[in-house]
Amino acid sequence: MTAETTGVRLDCDGPVATVTLCRPDVLNAQTPAMWRAMSDFSRDLPGDVRVVVVRGEGRAFSAGLDLAVAGATGPGSFAELATLSETECADRIAEYQGGFTWLHRPDVISIAAVQGHAIGAGFQLALACDLRVLATDARFSMAEVTLGLVPDLAGTRRLVELVGYSRALEICATGRRMDAAEADRIGLATLVVPNDDLDAAVRDLSAGLLANNRDAIVEIKALLAGAAGRSHAEQQRAEREAQTRRIRDLAGRGE
Repeated sequence: MTAETTGVRLDCDGPVATVTLCRPDVLNAQTPAMWRAMSDFSRDLPGDVRVVVVRGEGRAFSAGLDLAVAGATGPGSFAELATLSETECADRIAEYQGGFTWLHRPDVISIAAVQGHAIGAGFQLALACDLRVLATDARFSMAEVTLGLVPDLAGTRRLVELVGYSRALEICATGRRMDAAEADRIGLATLVVPNDDLDAAVRDLSAGLLANNRDAIVEIKALLAGAAGRSHAEQQRAEREAQTRRIRDLAGRGE
């Protein structure tokens, strides 16, 4: 399927892959077809890719769920999902989540380049990435509650990990909008830059990541990603084991 039919495309340039939401006429509103295509990208990704950049065409990152699709009667609509059994509906949502969760892959670092609105599913797509570079006009909102829905695209845990339970509850339960300055202050942003500098800042960050040993970065990402679920002693053991693997590999004694 092409970007014209799915609304999203994957471009690879050596070790950097770029996922672009390309429906600028509707502020890159998302559809189930886009989520399926993004899930497929994980399988299509060349083995030498180390950085994945996620961006939106035009003046917005993503305005969230395309309500014209969700409110219709065809595939992926609320009406269709409501006819499914609870198990079937949950399985369908799990399929959609796959379009987001592959960005957690241990062998790549994902960067969201966010300009303009990142609402609902757009916010969750930014949260799915390891790092978020925000333009000064970026605006976040977890707006699902305003539709009587909950965030279900793997964004809730990531939000709690970044800002804590009480702040995450307030963000999700009010659906309010926050600007880039607040997002930076509460820990959602890796960088905030002027709009004109967004692409350059993402390139510089990607270059910094690519300048270092890939296997070391994979080990570092695994150490940090698992730290919250380990005790201090378990984390220290994980560090020892990771460092032992690196020393042996660098000495040419890896398996």
